[in-house]
Amino acid sequence: MSRERPEVIDRRDGVNGELTLRRTGADHEVIVNGTFLMDTRDGRSERALVREAVAGLDEARVLLGGLGVGFSLDEALRAPSVAEVVVCEIEPAVVQWARTHLREYGGAGLADPRVSLVVADLGETLESLDGPVDAICLDVDNGPGWVVHERNRRLYADAGIALLRRRVRPGGRLTVWAAAADTEFEARLHDRFDAVRAVTIPVSRGDDDIVYVAEASPARSP
Repeated sequence: MSRERPEVIDRRDGVNGELTLRRTGADHEVIVNGTFLMDTRDGRSERALVREAVAGLDEARVLLGGLGVGFSLDEALRAPSVAEVVVCEIEPAVVQWARTHLREYGGAGLADPRVSLVVADLGETLESLDGPVDAICLDVDNGPGWVVHERNRRLYADAGIALLRRRVRPGGRLTVWAAAADTEFEARLHDRFDAVRAVTIPVSRGDDDIVYVAEASPARSP
């Protein structure tokens, strides 16, 4: 049985290198500098990233670090507890694809009045963010152990986690998507947050996806 060959839909020079949007059958995938970054085959872990972040919150202001193919934005807008979503995406091509080729997966949500889009580096956005947020959902790489964009490595280091913690208001959460478990990163989260747990999402091949959930106590300052 022959495997269907991917069709290149679009290719762009992006901020962090070459981005390619490919389609195989009904599925799309994004490749960055020849490395797989994301696809539309299974959005369970991206949706879990958001569900874990906003569970039990009320009138939440949420920051999505990375637009992806739109699953996380769609999940945030479905949550009745979410009042505002700030989407930070560094690549203009990813935003354009979300509004066109990937619109059905969640890109249509960019037109929702609750959504503010920032096309910029996440680290810079965190530094200049207007006020704290109730939840930050971080999905800008394949996780702390598989960094696609070298500039994002700082986000998973101690200084980056400290910055993320300062942007989460007391009682809020940080969730981080990872393609595999990373005990060293989890330990750094424990240094800055009051409670940390890992949620496992089984996948058909390879390591299970992991969503790290870090909670900030209402009574403790960063």
